[in-house]
Formats: sequence, structure tokens, C-alpha cells
Amino acid sequence: MTVIDVEKMTVAERLLAMESLWTSLEKEYQQSEVPSWHRHILEQRCEELRRGEAKILTLDELDARRR
Repeated sequence: MTVIDVEKMTVAERLLAMESLWTSLEKEYQQSEVPSWHRHILEQRCEELRRGEAKILTLDELDARRR
């Protein structure tokens, strides 16, 4: 399938295709391990939240940082 083929699909067909892709990825992801480096970062961030040291941004603040 090419980009041109996808562009010929209706919106409903593309949404169904996306749903199928997400479902297939979810099955594979559930079978894989979280990399140790990623787990470490998540643990650090959870600890910062527990200690009240984490900086929580609103979506507007995050969007402003990206500009």
C-alpha cells in the first residue's frame, strides 16, 4: 500500500485501518518489556511527584514552550 492508495480511501476506511494498526501494535507492545532506561526515567519522575518537586505544565504552557 502506498500513500496514494491511502489518500484514495474514505475517512471511514482510514479510521478503520488506523484502528487495526493500533490493535496490532498493542498486542506486540503488551508482549514486550519496557526498556530499563525508560523504567528508570519513569521511576525518577514518579519520585519527583511524590516529593512534590515535579513541575506540572498545563497544555497551554507546554504549547507556549514549543513555539
